[in-house]
Amino acid sequence: MTQTVLFPMVIKKWAIKFFAIGVVLICSCKLTYAQIIYQPYSFQFYQKLNDQLYFGDSNLHTAVKPYLISDSSSLRITYDSLMNLGVDTNRKSWLSRKLFNEHGFDDRNKDFTFYADYLPDLQIGKDLTGKKNTYLNTRGFQVGGTIGTKFFFYTSAYENQGTFPAYLTNYIHTIGLIPGQASEFTLGTPDWSYATSLIGFNLSKSVSLVAGVDKTFIGDGYRSLLLSDFAANYPLFRATFSLGKHVQYMAMWALLQDQSATQFPSQHAPYRKKWAAFHYIDWTITNRASLGFFNAIITADADDNGSRHPFDVNFINPILFSKSLGPSTQIPDHTLLGFNGKYKVLDKTTLYGQLLFDQETSTASSGTEYGYQLGLRGADLFKVHAFNYLLEYNTVKPYTYSSQYPLVNYTQFNETLGDPLGANFKELVGILNYSMGKFDFQGELTYAKLGLDANNISYGGDILLPSGIAPTSVPGFGTNTTLKYAEGKVAYLINPKYNLRFELGLIYRNEDGPSIISKTTWITFGLRSTFRDIYSDF
Repeated sequence: MTQTVLFPMVIKKWAIKFFAIGVVLICSCKLTYAQIIYQPYSFQFYQKLNDQLYFGDSNLHTAVKPYLISDSSSLRITYDSLMNLGVDTNRKSWLSRKLFNEHGFDDRNKDFTFYADYLPDLQIGKDLTGKKNTYLNTRGFQVGGTIGTKFFFYTSAYENQGTFPAYLTNYIHTIGLIPGQASEFTLGTPDWSYATSLIGFNLSKSVSLVAGVDKTFIGDGYRSLLLSDFAANYPLFRATFSLGKHVQYMAMWALLQDQSATQFPSQHAPYRKKWAAFHYIDWTITNRASLGFFNAIITADADDNGSRHPFDVNFINPILFSKSLGPSTQIPDHTLLGFNGKYKVLDKTTLYGQLLFDQETSTASSGTEYGYQLGLRGADLFKVHAFNYLLEYNTVKPYTYSSQYPLVNYTQFNETLGDPLGANFKELVGILNYSMGKFDFQGELTYAKLGLDANNISYGGDILLPSGIAPTSVPGFGTNTTLKYAEGKVAYLINPKYNLRFELGLIYRNEDGPSIISKTTWITFGLRSTFRDIYSDF
């Protein structure tokens, strides 16, 4: 490695700290039989839980992901069946059991569970349009387990090298990040590492606490306008409370960073910091309908002169907050609020949606900045079991998520905490998924209209830029650009415990506008594992 970048080191330090704390807590407690499972979020796996999450008579709180799955959860039976899909109990040799049936290391008794796996992600590919060979060489591991009925712990880390087609390479060089993962170590072939680490504690059946380095997704669709898992991991503390049978309240505090913000003279950390607080209250009105309220605040750790942000009651206010409660400061806080809802229109068809309002006030505002989502998801299409579908429309007005003070933009490093397209867009996404035994088939089509910047004028699509004088408030206005994206994947499952599989993928992407013409046809094949989401559809 020819160049040191501190971001992966910072994440590793946070991961090691939380993992060490978890070990200390675990070793200091005398507990009993344990079954709390942390399941990393990925759309590919979670949609296999559709029967329990979105259909039938269940009234589960589905929006906040990842899930903690306990013995008493109605998801447990379905989850266990997926974790044992294709497992052959007749395999006797140690190598055969570890390759096809079990975790690499797995120990379970009445006091604890512990597992560990090696996680390869090895791909070769070809960008047929750009006539470029691509590859991904990832060596990773995961360690997890539970102690008694109270604690769980999980950590994973990845060391990666790879090359990508032109559109992803341009993104990496522009943003300075591998999408959703970490900074690259070298300026040539991307070389990067990142980690996830969590410990969790259930105070009771109604209260759970989670701390570590991870992501959070809020929503019932493929995209989230409220809080998505697109950006890189961040340190967080999340508390979840069940208030009776129908209300769940989630509060989360996170430490975010900004790669682009001006550093002040006394700064020693690699990047400027900002704090974030998120609240989400979910009400399952009936077994068919639910409504959630979302609230977020982003506040700078310090202004451009290094003066620390004064105490703000909003940051510990347990329910709602508003700019009017905060002290005056050189960089005002950035607040957003929104709604998330779903309704089961049929036994196997659910209508869902989101509405986001950005309370940022600036000279760019030509009214309230907002975005909304409307989607339909279902199962057993054409009466074919395990044939799932999703159709979703998203649109976000220009300048939403951005601020006249870029440090408090709705970002983690240089990546949005909302839809990967940022703002000033209209997007239609369709996804089909079919599982047949160990085979999994998935297809995606995306069509979007983007309003890109031109002639040094910001039309509100790039949320990293300060919001200025608004020439428009209509999504798609600017340098009108069309994005067409199609992806097909076929996977064959080898080991369900850590999603080890052979996977063949084909991507077609066409971005066409007055200032850009980019076409990509990309075919990949590899041995993959883990449940992580890595997005390329933007």
